[in-house]
Amino acid sequence: MALSVETESRIYRALRTASGAAAHLVALGFTIFVAVLARPGSSLFSWHPVLMSLAFSFLMTEALLVFSPESSLLHSLSRKGRARCHWALQLLALLCALLGLGLVILHKEQLGKAHLATRHGQAGLLAVLWAGLQCSGGVGLLYPKLLPRWPLAKLKLYHATSGLLGYLLGSASLLLGMCSLWFTAAVTGGAWYLAVLCPILTSLVIMNQVSNAYLYRKRIQP
Repeated sequence: MALSVETESRIYRALRTASGAAAHLVALGFTIFVAVLARPGSSLFSWHPVLMSLAFSFLMTEALLVFSPESSLLHSLSRKGRARCHWALQLLALLCALLGLGLVILHKEQLGKAHLATRHGQAGLLAVLWAGLQCSGGVGLLYPKLLPRWPLAKLKLYHATSGLLGYLLGSASLLLGMCSLWFTAAVTGGAWYLAVLCPILTSLVIMNQVSNAYLYRKRIQP
């Protein structure tokens, strides 16, 4: 027996709500897990994984979920208010990422190790630079009068697409970090696979949200 359109819509919204709630919990849980594992303050390097997971796992996930109709924690705010919160969270994520990057550079300098010698380091640097550009581009959406020649709808589309790519790049950096000697020495077996699933799950949720937002805008446009 075929389901009605209304029933399918309810099931779909319920699944999106459940996946959004899972993304909130996973992003927070993964960050706490890394913090417990790294014991921030125990060494200079210990701050690097904590700050990077805080930036690319928790803050960026929350910044993007702000716009989710089903799982946003800021439903009471206006669209403009949520946009400002999104930008503030992204800026915090960028600051954490820059600090984490600076500390690992200092750590490598102290040990006399080469910089950007691994895929993790290269992806991480690219993710931080991308996040900086993304925050800069967000200013144009907060204050569209700064870019009067660009249609606002196109700016939003470009920003959302670029933001998704940046988020996936940050998640890839986290995944590569979990293949590092430091992480694999501390986390083994099933725990390692569960940790790897965390950025994969949040990435799938964010990709679904961004693609659906694009399809919705396309459907309502005349």
